[in-house]
Formats: sequence, C-alpha cells, structure tokens
Amino acid sequence: MDDRTQVRKQYLAASPWAHHRCDFLAGDASNRKYWRLNDKKTGGTVVLMDAPGDPNDALLPFVDRTNYLEQIGLAPPKIFAQNTGDGFLVIEDLGDRIFARFLETDPTAETALYTAAVDVLIHLYHAPRPAGVGTYDPELMADLGDLARSWYSFGCDGPTDQPFKAELESVLSGTWSEKMVFVQRDYHAENLLWNPDEKAPKNVGLLDYQDGLLGHPAYDLVSLLEDARRDVSPTIKETMLDHYISKTDQDPATFKAAFASQGAQRNLRILGVFARLSMHYGKPHYVDLIPRVWDHLQNDLSHPSLTKLRKICDDTLPPPTPKNLQKLRDKCATIPHP
Repeated sequence: MDDRTQVRKQYLAASPWAHHRCDFLAGDASNRKYWRLNDKKTGGTVVLMDAPGDPNDALLPFVDRTNYLEQIGLAPPKIFAQNTGDGFLVIEDLGDRIFARFLETDPTAETALYTAAVDVLIHLYHAPRPAGVGTYDPELMADLGDLARSWYSFGCDGPTDQPFKAELESVLSGTWSEKMVFVQRDYHAENLLWNPDEKAPKNVGLLDYQDGLLGHPAYDLVSLLEDARRDVSPTIKETMLDHYISKTDQDPATFKAAFASQGAQRNLRILGVFARLSMHYGKPHYVDLIPRVWDHLQNDLSHPSLTKLRKICDDTLPPPTPKNLQKLRDKCATIPHP
C-alpha cells in the first residue's frame, strides 16, 4: 500500500463515510484523482476529490470558484467536507451523464446538450464577475501558447529558436475585449454533466474549473467547440457560435476574429501540454489527441487576421506526421525539462 493510499484510508476511516465502498472514478491530466463513495445500505453516493500537494494549487481555488458558481445560479458540485491539509474534498456526485459519454449512446442529443452548455456561458457573460480572481490576459496567454515551441516542436526535433510569443500576444491584444468574464479554461464535453431534470442553466453540471480566471468571453466557447477529445460537427460549431453572439449582442466579425485568436492560443498551448504530458509525465496516450488539436489550430490560423502568426507557426511547428508523433512517444518520461 503506497503512502497516499494509507492517508486516504485514514481520512475516510475518521469521516462520516467510513463504511462507504470506495471505488475509483476518474483521474485527469494533473495528479488529482476522484473516488466514488457508495453507501452500501442506501445506495447514496458522494465523490472524494483526492488532490495531494499544496492546497493552493487545487483545493482552495476549487472551493472559492465553487462558491462563486453556486452564488450566480450555476451547478457546480456541492461541497460537503474539506480537509485541505491532507488534500481531500468530499463533494456532490453529479452522476455519470458526462456529455462525451452520453453523446456516444445518443448522438441525436448533440444540439440539445451543446445549446445548454452555451447557455451556461451566456449566463456567465451576464453575471457579476468574481472578486479576487486573476486575469488570463494576453501576456500570460502568450507565455502559455509558447509551450507549443518549447515542448511540442522540441519533442518533434523541430526548431525552438523561433519564438512566436510576441506575435501571439499582439493578435490577442488586438482582439481583446473590455468585457471580461469568468473563464473555466477546461470547458468541454468531458467536464460537463447532463441533468435534464433541472431547469437551465442548472441542467449542466460543472467540473474542473479550479484554474478559472477572468478572461475573454470567447475562450470557454473555443474550449467547448474546438474540443481536443471529440469531434464537434461543423454545423453545431457554427450554430452555437451564432447563438452565443446573438444572446450577448456581439459584433459578429469582431467576435469571430477574437474566437480565432483565442482558439489559436488554446490549441498552441494544448500542443505543448500534450507533448509535455508524454515526455515529462509519462502519459503517452495524450499524443493520440494531437492531430485533432493540430486541425483546430490550422482552422484558427486560416482567419485573415492571423496571417503573420500562421507564417511563424508554419516555420516553427512540425506537422504531426506519424513519424513526429512516434518521436513524442519514444521520448515518453525521458525528459525532465527541455
């Protein structure tokens, strides 16, 4: 039994859930893990969030942002208990109807689910902003977008001496919005749960928002419609984009230019993050997702406002050919840092 398992067992043994069955539920790209605690008598369930390390990294931001989302009328999981010292939260079990899994069994529900998800973002657009939350501004976004060069291009044995950070920051600044909203930053079909028994916008359960910041209104819409893990139909993408624009009174041309620049940043960052997850953290399955992210990036860079950035990316980033993807897999867990 490893040390973390022992700590978890000790915490549960002293908790109201001592006699619940503990079943592994999920993990994510971080070191967080989730366990479902099942009452063997009643069948009732809650979820244990297991997040070892500094509580300021995940647990305390999760608590703060949960409180905010709940206050403005959205549906994050309720928090029943917290032990930030040991890295545990006991939270509401929102069920198993994760958008991505639900749509695998019922593809006809795509329009309904994506409309509900966009309506959550529209609700956030009109809601008051949270206090004490940092800003996901062009400078920070450009720094993170540069991960595509320092990890992805590096891992594919491509050039790393042609930074595009300055141009990325320029295009982000040029399409920035004075109206900032709370962006969850991982708003996609793996982190949303469908609850049709609730009235909108509480019919969408929310997960994985602890890294949320104030940012551009287009960012979470990009996360949803340019999903790294599942294909969203072009029709759904255009319909949802138009729906958001109409309900938030955006200028269509201005917002679509911002959508492209926010999308370029997000997909550049994900290229770097997925490469790093393989080479540094030993998680090679993320390499399989890179071609879809690359296609999203190429689509974003096709916008006329991103011509210069596209040229720099073409000169810097090797395409995800089978040979280049294999290079990333071959370097799995071998590189502490480039």
